[in-house]
Amino acid sequence: MKNRTLYSRTEMLNMNIQTLKERTVTVKEIAKIAFDQQSKWTSDVSMQTCIDSVEKILSLRDAFHIIQLGAEIDRLTDEGKIKEPLLSILNQDLGMFGIDELFGLELGGLYGTIGKTNFGDIDVNKPDVIERLNSVGKKEGGMCHTFLDDIVGAIAAAASTRVAQITNEIEAKKDPNIEEIKLDLDL
Repeated sequence: MKNRTLYSRTEMLNMNIQTLKERTVTVKEIAKIAFDQQSKWTSDVSMQTCIDSVEKILSLRDAFHIIQLGAEIDRLTDEGKIKEPLLSILNQDLGMFGIDELFGLELGGLYGTIGKTNFGDIDVNKPDVIERLNSVGKKEGGMCHTFLDDIVGAIAAAASTRVAQITNEIEAKKDPNIEEIKLDLDL
Protein backbone atom coordinates (compact mmCIF):
# COMPACT_ATOMS: atom_id res chain seq x y z
CA MET A 1 0.00 0.00 0.00
CA LYS A 2 1.36 3.38 -1.03
CA ASN A 3 1.57 6.15 1.60
CA ARG A 4 -0.57 9.20 0.94
CA THR A 5 1.03 12.48 -0.03
CA LEU A 6 -2.05 14.63 -0.62
CA TYR A 7 -4.48 15.72 2.06
CA SER A 8 -7.64 17.81 2.12
CA ARG A 9 -7.60 21.26 3.69
CA THR A 10 -9.51 19.92 6.69
CA GLU A 11 -6.97 17.13 7.18
CA MET A 12 -4.05 19.56 6.88
CA LEU A 13 -5.69 21.94 9.36
CA ASN A 14 -6.23 19.14 11.86
CA MET A 15 -2.71 17.74 11.45
CA ASN A 16 -1.20 21.21 11.83
CA ILE A 17 -3.22 21.91 14.98
CA GLN A 18 -2.08 18.56 16.40
CA THR A 19 1.56 19.21 15.50
CA LEU A 20 1.45 22.66 17.11
CA LYS A 21 -0.20 21.17 20.21
CA GLU A 22 2.56 18.56 20.46
CA ARG A 23 5.06 21.44 20.32
CA THR A 24 3.11 23.31 23.08
CA VAL A 25 1.35 25.94 20.92
CA THR A 26 -2.38 26.64 20.53
CA VAL A 27 -4.36 28.37 17.81
CA LYS A 28 -5.57 30.94 20.37
CA GLU A 29 -1.99 31.88 21.31
CA ILE A 30 -1.19 32.55 17.66
CA ALA A 31 -4.46 34.42 17.13
CA LYS A 32 -3.68 36.68 20.09
CA ILE A 33 -0.52 37.89 18.34
CA ALA A 34 -2.49 38.59 15.14
CA PHE A 35 -5.16 40.37 17.21
CA ASP A 36 -2.60 42.53 19.03
CA GLN A 37 -0.87 43.41 15.77
CA GLN A 38 -4.07 44.35 13.93
CA SER A 39 -5.82 46.09 16.81
CA LYS A 40 -3.14 48.80 16.60
CA TRP A 41 -4.65 49.79 13.25
CA THR A 42 -8.29 48.77 13.50
CA SER A 43 -10.37 49.12 16.66
CA ASP A 44 -13.11 46.68 15.68
CA VAL A 45 -10.97 43.58 15.09
CA SER A 46 -12.48 40.53 16.75
CA MET A 47 -10.56 37.69 18.30
CA GLN A 48 -12.81 35.25 16.41
CA THR A 49 -11.75 36.76 13.07
CA CYS A 50 -8.14 36.27 14.12
CA ILE A 51 -8.79 32.65 15.14
CA ASP A 52 -10.55 32.03 11.82
CA SER A 53 -7.61 33.56 9.98
CA VAL A 54 -5.08 31.41 11.84
CA GLU A 55 -7.13 28.32 10.99
CA LYS A 56 -7.30 29.41 7.36
CA ILE A 57 -3.50 29.69 7.24
CA LEU A 58 -3.18 26.27 8.89
CA SER A 59 -5.31 24.73 6.13
CA LEU A 60 -3.06 25.91 3.27
CA ARG A 61 -0.87 23.33 1.55
CA ASP A 62 2.32 25.45 1.58
CA ALA A 63 1.78 26.20 5.28
CA PHE A 64 1.22 22.49 5.93
CA HIS A 65 4.55 21.56 4.38
CA ILE A 66 6.46 24.30 6.21
CA ILE A 67 4.88 23.54 9.60
CA GLN A 68 5.33 19.79 9.31
CA LEU A 69 8.95 20.02 8.13
CA GLY A 70 10.00 22.66 10.65
CA ALA A 71 8.36 20.86 13.58
CA GLU A 72 9.97 17.58 12.50
CA ILE A 73 13.44 19.19 12.35
CA ASP A 74 12.91 20.57 15.86
CA ARG A 75 11.68 17.17 17.10
CA LEU A 76 14.64 15.33 15.61
CA THR A 77 16.92 17.89 17.23
CA ASP A 78 15.24 17.20 20.60
CA GLU A 79 15.97 13.51 20.12
CA GLY A 80 19.60 14.12 19.09
CA LYS A 81 18.97 12.54 15.68
CA ILE A 82 20.53 15.35 13.64
CA LYS A 83 24.25 15.07 12.86
CA GLU A 84 26.83 17.54 14.12
CA PRO A 85 27.53 20.35 13.54
CA LEU A 86 23.83 20.95 12.77
CA LEU A 87 22.70 19.46 16.08
CA SER A 88 24.60 22.08 18.08
CA ILE A 89 23.61 24.89 15.71
CA LEU A 90 19.93 23.97 16.01
CA ASN A 91 20.06 23.40 19.77
CA GLN A 92 21.59 26.84 20.27
CA ASP A 93 19.30 28.49 17.69
CA LEU A 94 22.41 30.13 16.30
CA GLY A 95 21.56 33.65 15.13
CA MET A 96 23.66 33.32 12.00
CA PHE A 97 21.84 30.14 10.90
CA GLY A 98 18.93 31.96 9.21
CA ILE A 99 17.24 29.01 7.53
CA ASP A 100 14.49 29.11 10.15
CA GLU A 101 13.77 32.74 9.19
CA LEU A 102 13.50 31.65 5.56
CA PHE A 103 10.66 29.33 6.59
CA GLY A 104 9.03 32.28 8.34
CA LEU A 105 9.48 34.64 5.41
CA GLU A 106 8.04 32.10 3.00
CA LEU A 107 5.04 31.48 5.23
CA GLY A 108 4.45 35.19 5.88
CA GLY A 109 4.91 35.79 2.16
CA LEU A 110 1.82 33.72 1.40
CA TYR A 111 0.06 37.03 2.13
CA GLY A 112 2.46 39.24 0.18
CA THR A 113 4.96 41.86 1.18
CA ILE A 114 2.86 43.01 4.15
CA GLY A 115 2.84 39.44 5.46
CA LYS A 116 6.65 39.44 5.32
CA THR A 117 6.80 42.85 6.98
CA ASN A 118 4.45 41.68 9.73
CA PHE A 119 6.65 38.61 10.22
CA GLY A 120 9.72 40.85 10.59
CA ASP A 121 7.95 42.86 13.29
CA ILE A 122 6.96 39.72 15.17
CA ASP A 123 10.39 38.12 14.74
CA VAL A 124 12.16 41.16 16.19
CA ASN A 125 9.72 41.90 19.04
CA LYS A 126 8.92 38.26 19.96
CA PRO A 127 5.50 38.77 21.54
CA ASP A 128 3.77 36.31 23.86
CA VAL A 129 4.12 32.68 22.75
CA ILE A 130 7.06 33.57 20.46
CA GLU A 131 9.09 34.77 23.46
CA ARG A 132 8.14 31.63 25.40
CA LEU A 133 9.20 29.34 22.54
CA ASN A 134 12.41 31.26 21.99
CA SER A 135 13.32 31.20 25.71
CA VAL A 136 12.49 27.52 26.25
CA GLY A 137 14.40 26.58 23.13
CA LYS A 138 17.58 28.27 24.34
CA LYS A 139 17.56 26.57 27.78
CA GLU A 140 19.81 23.57 28.33
CA GLY A 141 17.62 20.50 27.93
CA GLY A 142 14.66 22.60 26.76
CA MET A 143 12.47 21.66 23.83
CA CYS A 144 14.05 22.86 20.56
CA HIS A 145 11.98 25.57 18.86
CA THR A 146 14.54 26.86 16.35
CA PHE A 147 12.07 26.52 13.49
CA LEU A 148 8.81 26.63 15.41
CA ASP A 149 9.22 30.10 16.92
CA ASP A 150 9.64 31.57 13.43
CA ILE A 151 6.87 29.43 11.97
CA VAL A 152 4.41 30.44 14.70
CA GLY A 153 5.38 34.09 14.23
CA ALA A 154 4.83 33.77 10.50
CA ILE A 155 1.41 32.15 10.96
CA ALA A 156 0.44 35.08 13.18
CA ALA A 157 1.83 37.53 10.61
CA ALA A 158 -0.09 35.93 7.75
CA ALA A 159 -3.26 35.82 9.87
CA SER A 160 -2.82 39.48 10.80
CA THR A 161 -2.45 40.38 7.13
CA ARG A 162 -5.53 38.33 6.23
CA VAL A 163 -7.51 40.20 8.90
CA ALA A 164 -6.35 43.51 7.40
CA GLN A 165 -7.45 42.33 3.94
CA ILE A 166 -10.87 41.33 5.26
CA THR A 167 -11.22 44.69 7.04
CA ASN A 168 -10.24 46.58 3.88
CA GLU A 169 -12.69 44.58 1.79
CA ILE A 170 -15.52 45.38 4.20
CA GLU A 171 -14.58 49.07 4.16
CA ALA A 172 -14.37 49.16 0.36
CA LYS A 173 -17.88 47.70 0.07
CA LYS A 174 -19.25 50.68 2.02
CA ASP A 175 -18.56 52.96 -0.98
CA PRO A 176 -21.91 53.39 -2.80
CA ASN A 177 -20.07 53.93 -6.09
CA ILE A 178 -18.57 50.45 -6.06
CA GLU A 179 -20.28 48.06 -8.42
CA GLU A 180 -20.27 44.68 -6.79
CA ILE A 181 -19.17 41.74 -8.91
CA LYS A 182 -19.96 38.33 -7.53
CA LEU A 183 -16.64 36.60 -6.86
CA ASP A 184 -15.83 33.74 -4.58
CA LEU A 185 -12.99 35.39 -2.68
CA ASP A 186 -11.40 32.90 -0.39
CA LEU A 187 -8.84 35.11 1.34
